[in-house]
Amino acid sequence: MTFRSAVGLALCAVTLGFLGFSPSRAFGTTATTTFGVSATVLATCTVSATAMAFGNYSGVLITGTTSTITVTCTNTTTYNVGLSAGLSTGATVTTRKMVNGAALLGYSLYRDSGLTQNWGVTIGTDTASGTGNGAAQPITVYGQVPAGQYVTPGSYADTITATVTY
Repeated sequence: MTFRSAVGLALCAVTLGFLGFSPSRAFGTTATTTFGVSATVLATCTVSATAMAFGNYSGVLITGTTSTITVTCTNTTTYNVGLSAGLSTGATVTTRKMVNGAALLGYSLYRDSGLTQNWGVTIGTDTASGTGNGAAQPITVYGQVPAGQYVTPGSYADTITATVTY
């Protein structure tokens, strides 16, 4: 071996050493660990509703008017939807009243299209129940204004609160 090739070989070995290469070191050594990941899913529900507009009333029975309550609950969460009596003084869930100043116009809200199941706030008696599936679930509210109410002409209104208990 010539002096020149011996120096070249030594220079190459020194360069590889500086770069971290060593023919005697093991290459690719690793260490590992694991860690846990967790979350607690709480039962939850959201609710929204569309307005109910009875339209013009002339003393004749109005039926067929609806509102849609949309409930979204976590999967397997059971719930009940109750509807308040409204805001007029003396109203109950069976004697709801829209107001126009001091004048009152009676109306009813039902859970069924046959208008036989009043909708109130007592769980197990007059509320709608369901089980959440993680998707929006529409529930129809059926309304009726009874015939024979000859009240002061004008615009009548009320506000109902829909409450989801879960």
